[in-house]
Amino acid sequence: MSKPRNSLRHQVLEYVAGYLNENRYPPTFDEIREAVGLSSKSHVDYYLRSLEEDGYIERIPHTPRGLRLVGLAPVSFEVKIEGTIAAGQPLELADGPGQGLEVTPDIADPRKDLYALRVQGESMVEHMVADGDLLIVERQEEAGRGQMAVVHLQDSNEATLKRLCSEREPARLQPAHPSLGPIYADAQDARIQGRVVTVIRQF
Repeated sequence: MSKPRNSLRHQVLEYVAGYLNENRYPPTFDEIREAVGLSSKSHVDYYLRSLEEDGYIERIPHTPRGLRLVGLAPVSFEVKIEGTIAAGQPLELADGPGQGLEVTPDIADPRKDLYALRVQGESMVEHMVADGDLLIVERQEEAGRGQMAVVHLQDSNEATLKRLCSEREPARLQPAHPSLGPIYADAQDARIQGRVVTVIRQF
C-alpha cells in the first residue's frame, strides 16, 4: 500500500492523525474542511472515502466523529535534521546537513514547527539523553522552567542543550551529569531556539 503523499488526500490523512494524537477522538467533517481548505463537506467525504477504500481509515456511518485510523504505519511526515547540538560544552553554530527524518504523529505533532538535532556529548545522560541520540525540537522562543531547551549563546555564537532552572538573571542552564556544573548566562545573551519534545535513540 503506497503512501498518499503530496496531495489533498495526504493532507486529510495527516490532519486526522494529528487531531487523534492530540485529542484522542477524531475531527468532524467541518473541522477537516476548514483545516485542509476544502470547499465543501462533499469534498471531505470524497477524500475520506478514498482513504477508506485504500485501507487507511475506517468510518462509522451516521456518526459525527466516526473515523478510526487503521494503524499509524502509513502516516508519516518529515522533520529536517538541522545539525548537531552540544550536550556538554557549547558547540559553535553551523549549518545543518538538511537530511530528513521520517516520524509519525504518535512521536511528534505534525502541525508544530519542528526540526531535529543530533546530540553530541553526555551532559544530559541522567535525563535519558545520550551521545548520538536524535532530538525532535519544537521551534519557539520561550521554554518553561525545568524544560529541556536548545539555547543559543549569542556572544560566542554557540548552542547547547540544557534544562532551564532559573528565571532570574543570570539564567542557569543545568546539565544532568554528576561531574558537570551549570552554565550561567545573561538573559539577553541566552536565547531559546526551541524546546525538546521527543528523544529518539538509535541502536
